[in-house]
Amino acid sequence: MVGTLVNVGAVIAGSVIGLVVRARLPERLTRITFQGIGLFSLAIGVSMAIKTANWLVVVFSIVPGAIAGELIDIDRHLVRLGDWLKLRWPGGRTVGQSSDDVQAHGRPDRFAEGMVAAFLLFCMGSMTVLGAMEEGMGKAPNLLLAKSVLDGFAAVALAAAYGIGVVFSVIPLLVYQGGLSLLAAAAQKALSGPVVNEVSAVGGLLLIGLGINLLEIKQVKVLNMLPALVFAGVLAWLLVRG
Repeated sequence: MVGTLVNVGAVIAGSVIGLVVRARLPERLTRITFQGIGLFSLAIGVSMAIKTANWLVVVFSIVPGAIAGELIDIDRHLVRLGDWLKLRWPGGRTVGQSSDDVQAHGRPDRFAEGMVAAFLLFCMGSMTVLGAMEEGMGKAPNLLLAKSVLDGFAAVALAAAYGIGVVFSVIPLLVYQGGLSLLAAAAQKALSGPVVNEVSAVGGLLLIGLGINLLEIKQVKVLNMLPALVFAGVLAWLLVRG
């Protein structure tokens, strides 16, 4: 849980700074930060992927997993969930104001809007899932530490725009991201070392895709490839049993 606690601290610190300065960071600083994290994600992804003991497990996980995720369209469903939450969060619109009115004229409740926007940004990305799994499986929380830097900068901008509601987004962040880490830790106890290694290797490929996105080289639908982690675990488990 160290990575998640650092992440929470970064969001709180960034939010406080945003509340004080009440202005966005220069775009060039945000961009160079994302580029640095993108390079870091590529390096970590490669180091994780090359530790596989069976490349066939990797390829037969990433391809079917990506196809399954694309058919389900996880990315689109998360976007729709975000839109739904933004429109229907309690207190998010005045009495008698319809969803169409909210879309057309905006909402007066910046607290709720800021909390929802921050939660979606901090929790609905592939970096959250992969980072939580990395830490839950007993590895150093490098990805969550990198995510903390990004979230800290993002919190400055969000708090400046929305106000103190961004600070309170750390509550669902702690529950969601911390819960994923605990689930990964519980799963690790039931899995053998080879299975964990293959899941981590596939996760490394997804990190490479994330790095490509952050560097704006090409848009890779990393969220739609998340089912590959399940395929990797099942295939590696079958091989170990065999």
